[in-house]
Amino acid sequence: MEQQKLRELLKTLHQELEQVDSVDTTTEVVLFNLRADVQRLLDEKVGAVHADASLVERMNEALDHFEVDHPKLSLTIQHLLDSLARMGF
Repeated sequence: MEQQKLRELLKTLHQELEQVDSVDTTTEVVLFNLRADVQRLLDEKVGAVHADASLVERMNEALDHFEVDHPKLSLTIQHLLDSLARMGF
């Protein structure tokens, strides 16, 4: 059940990332890395989702980066991190 919720959150995050526009260079790098991480997780088979410390760290950095200007995106990232934590990552 948790993995299905994780997939739904990843899809939501992916959609929200596609809506972010007019960004500075730093935000562009954060978005690129986050999109790549989300896509990698979406491409994994159900039951085979693996998160590593660097992925969680990058998501936490993205959370901090988007907190002020993109609160909805930050909230989705936080939900994703919570879900990963419940799965033991």
